[in-house]
Amino acid sequence: MNYRHAFHAGNFADCVKHALLLVILRMMQRKEKPFLVLDTHAGAGKYDLSAGPAEKTGEWRQGIGRVMAARPEALADYLGVVERLGLYPGSPMIAASLLRAGDKLVCCELHPEDAVALRKLFAGRRDVAVHERDGYAGAKAFLPPEQKRALVLVDPPYEKPDEFDSVLQAVGAGYEKFKSGVFVVWYPVKSRAPVRAFFEGVKASGLRDVVGVEFLRREPSDPARLNGCGLMVVNPPFGFEAAALPILQAFCDVLGEPGASCGVTRIVDE
Repeated sequence: MNYRHAFHAGNFADCVKHALLLVILRMMQRKEKPFLVLDTHAGAGKYDLSAGPAEKTGEWRQGIGRVMAARPEALADYLGVVERLGLYPGSPMIAASLLRAGDKLVCCELHPEDAVALRKLFAGRRDVAVHERDGYAGAKAFLPPEQKRALVLVDPPYEKPDEFDSVLQAVGAGYEKFKSGVFVVWYPVKSRAPVRAFFEGVKASGLRDVVGVEFLRREPSDPARLNGCGLMVVNPPFGFEAAALPILQAFCDVLGEPGASCGVTRIVDE
């Protein structure tokens, strides 16, 4: 409840998350059948980078600011969406902008002020629902979807020591209710040990067809800093791993420091 994403909007981790999320959304739209997008930790939806919390931290300058200036070809679709939507769009706004007839977006946000902002943002949208509630419970409550297809984004703040455990429990519960769903988990990389433990938990959980895609801005040797981030994807769309690589490499080229790296790892086979 203390976490406010507005302080970090548009930083390098946001850029990685949203560029890869956009790829998954586009790939799911290759089939005409509608699907549900469930955003478990939705935030406020959009952020003004020129004022308030985002301007105070200035994290966006080393994220979307540098990416916009460099404009690598691999990120053209992502940058086009950001420019079209204005301000800095969060994952709910990006997903909502792509909804087709029959698609639906469900947003869970526990912080009261951000939940109010989301409701204002999507006022009048019958294809978007906003719930002021715990997102972890939502990962199970809204599944299986009536559309018979779903993309579930789990993107918590990782403020609690056991956050990785909570993530795995929530994804596992959602997976048990809807095994064909695409589950996307954003995770931070400060040091390798927590991520390795998370992946071991994934392997032991019963989840199948799981990949990890990561961008490390620098060597993850200082656990007090956010050194990189990744997405764990359950049931990735066909071709996602190959499509993710040039995007990750573009972030390495534009945002990487000495020791930067990126890659795709298959965590669990199909």
